[in-house]
Formats: sequence, structure tokens, C-alpha cells
Amino acid sequence: MDPTRVKKSVAMEKGLAQLLGQKPAMEVGGFSRNGEKRMKRKDILDKKKAVDEAMKAASSVKDPLVSFSPFCHYDTIGLSVHLKSGRGDKLSSPMKQYIQNLLKVNMEGSYGSEWPAEEKVKRREMVAPEARYIFVHSFPDSGTNEMTALLGTGKTSNTITGARATIVGFVQYRFTIEEDLPVVYVYELQLEPSVQGKGLGRFLMQLIELIACKIGVDSSYEILCKAFSDEAKAKLEVTSDALSSLLVEEEMKKDKEEEDGRKKQRRKSEK
Repeated sequence: MDPTRVKKSVAMEKGLAQLLGQKPAMEVGGFSRNGEKRMKRKDILDKKKAVDEAMKAASSVKDPLVSFSPFCHYDTIGLSVHLKSGRGDKLSSPMKQYIQNLLKVNMEGSYGSEWPAEEKVKRREMVAPEARYIFVHSFPDSGTNEMTALLGTGKTSNTITGARATIVGFVQYRFTIEEDLPVVYVYELQLEPSVQGKGLGRFLMQLIELIACKIGVDSSYEILCKAFSDEAKAKLEVTSDALSSLLVEEEMKKDKEEEDGRKKQRRKSEK
């Protein structure tokens, strides 16, 4: 094809488009592709910024349980516990020893010959600055708020004497990023055999989800629970309903904030 004719054709197309107040097809196509690239890049940057802000907000919360004081107690048949927050880089020596011993009691059988290597990994995870804890303290006298230090080392609560409140388990969790999303990741949920089967594990996992919703990160897990009496089942259902109601409220609040943000963005783009 004659290059001169091509140039003339393009020039005529541009001239006609200008007369009609339009952009030539070639220019429109180029603008569209560039515009799409800019929008995609902006979306990626906005998403990264939102994730970074969520992680920063989560990390700045010193004690997530402060917002959920009504749920810092769990009472059922033969069990009354109080929950307390902790951090991996703030653990006392007796607490470190307690965590290691409970992990061994509950997990060594499952890992078998691999336990020595896995135990070393768990020790490192245990004291990481980003490790968050919920410690479960049991009170023989229901209603008391007295906290006492753990006595001795290398023992579980059944052999710690002289304390009215004893630790009977813990949850270790972290705020982290997975699949480009801010999430709460539960590393450990360990309870002593004496408090298992009372709905406490389910309660703690629901509380973790509540914390995730409050701070604005995601949480996914499967809950397994078994109640051994009608009364225990009734109490568990009441506690679960209360947590579920609070979760629904948090989700509705979150949805409203997102919708308000979209409306604000639309009004801004229309101006």
C-alpha cells in the first residue's frame, strides 16, 4: 500500500473527527487502554493502602479485649473463667514454661517423632512480638476478680498451689496478610483436659472473630463443639446468640461505612 495514501487517510479521518467533535478511533482506543491501566494501578494502590491501614490499626490496639469486657468472662457448669490479653514479647518466664508444657501435653502425641522439631518452631512463634494471646484464668470461687501469679515452673494449673486463680489454657493469634487480605490467623488454641468439652473453645473462636470484625480484618474457621448436658447446651446457646448478635451489628456497621464511602466517591466523581 502506498504510504502517502495511508497518511492522507489518517489525516482525513482526523479532520472529519474534529469537525464532528469526536476523537479518531485510533486515539480513542489508545486513550481507553491507557485509562484502564491507570485505573487498575490506582485500584491496586488503593487496595494496598487499605490493607496497610488495617494492619497498622490492628497492631496499634494494645488490648483488643477492652472493647469486649462483657465477654471476658465465661461461666458454665463447674467452670468460671476470666480472659486476659498478652503479647509474645511480654511473656514472663513461668508463662513461657506453662505454654511449652501445655503444648507438649496436648500436641506431642499427634506429632509423634516429629515433635522435637515442631516444638522448636512453636517456641520461636511463642515469643514473637506479633504474637497476641488470650489467657484463660479459672476461678474456683465464682465471681472473684483476684489475679495471682503462677507459682513454680514446668507445671500445669493442677499442680500450681497457693493461687486462687490458675491458668487453664490460651489462644495465640496474629494479625497478618494472606492472599493480599488482612486476616486474623489463629496459631494455637490450647486448653487443659479438665476444661475441655465445656464450650470454651467455641466461645474463644467466636471472640477471635469478633475482634477481627471490630478491627476490620478477615477471619475464617470451622467451629466444632459438643455439650454434655442440657443445661450446658442452654448456656452455650445463650452465649453464642449474644456473640452472634454483636457480630451482626459489627457487620451491618461495616457495610454502612462501605456504602457511605461509595456514595461519597460517586458524589466526588460527579463534580
